[in-house]
Amino acid sequence: MDGKRQNSEDGRQLELTWTPGAEGEARSESGVRAEPFVSSHRHESPTESVSVMQEVLSAENLRVALGKVQANKGSPGVDGMTVSQLRAYLKTHWPRIKEQLLQGRYKPQPVKRVEIPKPDGGVRKLGIPTVLDRFIQQAVLQVLQKRWDKTFSESSFGFRPKRSAHQAVEAAQRHIASGRGWVVDIDLEKFFDRVNHDRLMGRIMQRENDKPLLKLIRTYLNAGVMENGVLVLTEEGTPQGGPLSPLLSNLVLDELDKELESRGHAFVRYADDCNIYVHSERAGQRVMEGVSRFITEKLKLKVNTSKSAVARPGKRKFLDFSFTGGKAPKRRIAPKALERFKEKVREITRQGKGQSLRQMKSPLNQYLRGWRGYFGRCQTPSVLEGLDQWIRRRLRSLAWKHWKTSRRRFAELTKRGVGKELAAQTVGSCHGSWRLSNSPALGIALPNRLWESLGIERVLPTE
Repeated sequence: MDGKRQNSEDGRQLELTWTPGAEGEARSESGVRAEPFVSSHRHESPTESVSVMQEVLSAENLRVALGKVQANKGSPGVDGMTVSQLRAYLKTHWPRIKEQLLQGRYKPQPVKRVEIPKPDGGVRKLGIPTVLDRFIQQAVLQVLQKRWDKTFSESSFGFRPKRSAHQAVEAAQRHIASGRGWVVDIDLEKFFDRVNHDRLMGRIMQRENDKPLLKLIRTYLNAGVMENGVLVLTEEGTPQGGPLSPLLSNLVLDELDKELESRGHAFVRYADDCNIYVHSERAGQRVMEGVSRFITEKLKLKVNTSKSAVARPGKRKFLDFSFTGGKAPKRRIAPKALERFKEKVREITRQGKGQSLRQMKSPLNQYLRGWRGYFGRCQTPSVLEGLDQWIRRRLRSLAWKHWKTSRRRFAELTKRGVGKELAAQTVGSCHGSWRLSNSPALGIALPNRLWESLGIERVLPTE
């Protein structure tokens, strides 16, 4: 009777309004500086009296988890269930699922393999859990993150609440300004695919002893990947794509953080991007050798020697930023990030799509706002101003192409205040649209204030 009443209550709880809770952080673009964490640099001891799984399955924690999953949306997993279908499914099946979780009998489904292109070429393999498994992982994440985060290093910034990529870049800048003019840039080869499950579970067991929780995490690690209709078993790795994976990766690399701190190194880590700052090239080579040995022998991970290097910070990129030289280094946008920006703008504004300038405004503005939100905090405003000029020149070139015929081009120029003689010279020019986009005639006909009146965004932040 008590069991039936409990199941009934669980079912009713799922009918309550689910609301998202405090927002986590993957690569936050807010730039809001967090108050520094006080890191104890020691693990939390396992707690006998508190059931972590009960906390995970509390009504409030589940409300927050469902709100997060719904807000993040995302694609269906191998079962085809969409985010919009999850609430109704939980109302019917949650009592059974909760019992399985408490008894350690829940079996997650394999993740669905998807590939997305990397900015620098190649593909990144993601594992998309089912919507139900994303919900459960999110609930676990919320509890474990509160318990573990305060023990992580002050030099770790990725996938942590109230910490951002901007703060990581600023920390790197401070290390360089302190006189450490060389960086040991370590790239981990296929980190998320190479995490040793036994070592990871050992690290978790140092912190938690809740058996259903430990069994659940182990089953997630071993759930496998569905690729082209074939189930591939996973004996190592934490597939990117699930809510829990970033926290587990931080737990793995926290061992590296503590080792670097014990050696007295100045470093910054964001996820698997780790930069160590030293005073000389010779010191950097020693650090590279010693840290690489620790990563290989102790963590059982692999350093990508072709992408790792000891160099001046201005020659490397960190989270798509680089730095100027001198005693007061400034943040600047890495060259490859600038190349990607221009290629994306070209793609959005490509004439072959048959869009008018007004039609392409919305997707262009959306991209520019997002890009400005991240890169607008660089300290080289002349670069941003140059990009704004380049965008407006691109738009003038497109307008010239849209006008097509000589008759229309002459009419458009004179209508917009260009003298007939200058208009005739411009229309009769043998130069292409890009060259003419910088001509006096098009500068008069299509001035900057026109793009502002049309609502085209700028990448240079305005006061």
